[in-house]
Amino acid sequence: MADRPQGHNKPSLELHVPEPKFRPGDQADFSHIDIGEAGALARPDEACEAKETLPLCYDLIRVLGEDNKAHGPWDPKLDPDTLRTMLSHFAQVRAFDERMFRGQRQGKTSFYMKCTGEEATSISAAMALASDDMVFPSYRQQGILLARGYPMIEMINQIYSNKGDKLKGRQLPIMYSSREHSFFSISGNLATQTPQAVGWAMASAIKNDSRIAATWVGEGSTAEGDFHSACTFAAVYNAPVILNVVNNQWAISSFSGFAGAERTTFAARALGYGLAGLRVDGNDPLA
Repeated sequence: MADRPQGHNKPSLELHVPEPKFRPGDQADFSHIDIGEAGALARPDEACEAKETLPLCYDLIRVLGEDNKAHGPWDPKLDPDTLRTMLSHFAQVRAFDERMFRGQRQGKTSFYMKCTGEEATSISAAMALASDDMVFPSYRQQGILLARGYPMIEMINQIYSNKGDKLKGRQLPIMYSSREHSFFSISGNLATQTPQAVGWAMASAIKNDSRIAATWVGEGSTAEGDFHSACTFAAVYNAPVILNVVNNQWAISSFSGFAGAERTTFAARALGYGLAGLRVDGNDPLA
């Protein structure tokens, strides 16, 4: 090999730093995203192999069409009473969020996180679970507690850390916990609930129980090591657990590109572990 100065006649390398197309406060335009038609995607058998869900990790499962009607094989065909109950939970948690957020801004409590626009990702999913299936939420899944009948006054007591707080002020505001409602304690540390959910699901399987676990994280939390550990154990031990990744484009102050959104969908993460994955419209409660 001929001697030459290091780097001579070679292309210069450049570090890629993801840049968001829009920042908070900008007029956002998501018209470039192909959301597909409602009811257009096939629904595989629930016992299918993970690789059969590959197309569903890149397309978008939708049921509710622009005509406000349900379409396609993913339609759960819910009765009117169930739909009205679901809608009432949406309205209730949004009103609750507005009141508590106002209190936080007035200095009545130190911390509050709203779930505006994400109500369906928790409430609809929770209503599809059995009431004793264990849930491992993040701090935007307060709708699950309301859907499971947890008293709103108990949530307010916890937020204000008053003498009625069952946790006796030992948790930050909104870090709810209720064993009676199969609601695991919320943690402020990102993604810690994912390996906990997988471990609980493994224990349920060891005991030949019928209960499953479900957990929720934001898309930014998928960059945490805990999330990858959870996926590995879930795949290796075939744990009966649902890992919900809620992509709201921003992880507090860093946009989704820093968690890998520029390269692929978050649902496609499942494929690398051998897990079944679905990419679902988070604003479609029927999907």
